[in-house]
Amino acid sequence: MIEIKQYISEVIHAGLAKLEIKENVLVEKSANSDFGDFSSNIAMALAKTLRKNPLEIAKMIQSELTIDKKIISDHSVTQPGFLNFRVAKLFYQKTVTEIIASADTFGRTDTGKGKNANVEFVSANPTGPLTVGHGRQAVLGDTIANILEWHHYDVTREYYYNDAGRQMRILGQSVTARYLDQVGQEGDFPEDGYEGDYIKTIAKEILERHGDGLSPEDRIFRTYAEELIFADIKNTLEIIGINHDVFSNEQTYYNTGAIDAVVEDLRNKNLIYESEGATWLKATALGLEKDRVYYKSSGEPTYRLPDTAYHRDKLNRNFDLIIDLFGADHADTYPDVLAALEALGIDIAPIRVLIHQFVTLLKSGKKVKMSTRKATFVTLEELIKQVGPDVVRYFFIMRSMNSHLNFDLDLAADQSEKNPVYYLQYAHARICNIIKNGAEKHLAVTGEFDSALLSDDAEISLIKVLTEFPEVMATALENMEPQGIANYLHHMSAEFHKFYASCRVITDDHDLSTARLNLITAVKIILGNGLGVLGVSAPERM
Repeated sequence: MIEIKQYISEVIHAGLAKLEIKENVLVEKSANSDFGDFSSNIAMALAKTLRKNPLEIAKMIQSELTIDKKIISDHSVTQPGFLNFRVAKLFYQKTVTEIIASADTFGRTDTGKGKNANVEFVSANPTGPLTVGHGRQAVLGDTIANILEWHHYDVTREYYYNDAGRQMRILGQSVTARYLDQVGQEGDFPEDGYEGDYIKTIAKEILERHGDGLSPEDRIFRTYAEELIFADIKNTLEIIGINHDVFSNEQTYYNTGAIDAVVEDLRNKNLIYESEGATWLKATALGLEKDRVYYKSSGEPTYRLPDTAYHRDKLNRNFDLIIDLFGADHADTYPDVLAALEALGIDIAPIRVLIHQFVTLLKSGKKVKMSTRKATFVTLEELIKQVGPDVVRYFFIMRSMNSHLNFDLDLAADQSEKNPVYYLQYAHARICNIIKNGAEKHLAVTGEFDSALLSDDAEISLIKVLTEFPEVMATALENMEPQGIANYLHHMSAEFHKFYASCRVITDDHDLSTARLNLITAVKIILGNGLGVLGVSAPERM
């Protein structure tokens, strides 16, 4: 399908070439549809260079335009110098046939063909169940991977976790203390220990499996807890349709010597020094504000060091694109990792870091207070059970990842059209029902119909929205932001409902009914494609 904005841009560029003018051309949807569908401010952009009135420049460019009337029916100039273009009805009408013929490939590109990408997301340490906060990153990461796959990238979904640090040690100590409680011994519960009932459950399972004679120093408390919690994490992710291809852990990089190698290589570049009993990265020499501790005086590493070794390994795996999805609490730390990699002479160009903001649960308009350490949180699995995986997935991506997300539990549980997920799914189910009724009346959707019959304003308005899908998907790839897809699908569903209210699909007119059935089939295709990328189901009945 011709990308209309690109076509208009090329037409303007060709006109400028005749005038021997070189300038970037911006084409946007018109702010006022009375003047056309698209407009360009190229004349205003050239006013200073050409030292002429923008209106005069616009008319000069307009006189040099060569336009296919089957694509652009009319073009005009308006104050203060806009070039306006109205798309021909014929172009929109033919689009329906193209969508049906393309089906699930409509809007796809070959941008990622022959390229591979790594998306690392969730990466929560196995110290407890996944929370609502983890859920946002899980859905964002999986949907970004879907967007990449839509554009033909070969995607590896990766989960990296810390199984060698302080949090895991405290987990083991917490389970040990609860085990000792259950066998009638006195155990010191660690400061900042994990207090949830799940710790008691793990301790009870260890008691049932291994008896009451275990030593407090036994590693089973930590390893068994990690095993159980990780099984729970994977199960929760599977419920919401997320499966990782690779699980990487910090301990591996200690075992292989990769972490020692990072320190040694940086030391050879005079970027490592000792002070106050700790080992430091000379980050200020790399343009950062202050130096960073790599090993504390206790000998324990900070997470920047293993993260650097981990990213060195990822880059050595030769991905064309590496996506790191972090919570806002990592915004100040990832630059240290990238700076160290660059100092080692490693090309970090493939790495793209995405930061998402946090989630607040609202119930009856009030904030639900949560603390991971105190285990006063709503788990992701509990949330899924309350409102369903489709709603959870959609709600987590319907706001920009750069915005704090208020997750309204009351709206999420609402099974009316007030809930944006049901609004979209209802549109899809309604279309399926209409198509079924049409088939019962021997009205077939084949992609062959008289497209000129689709001339009602509501029909053309709906088709205009359909033509935007390829651009929406291209923008989602460029921005790595799923929200635009959600917004688009909601807008398209609203246009469908407006069309349905003013244009009866199954009528006594066989040809008109066939044309409109093909139109709503095109809507169904795009709605299904978009929901599929978001990981949300497209039901045929509701």
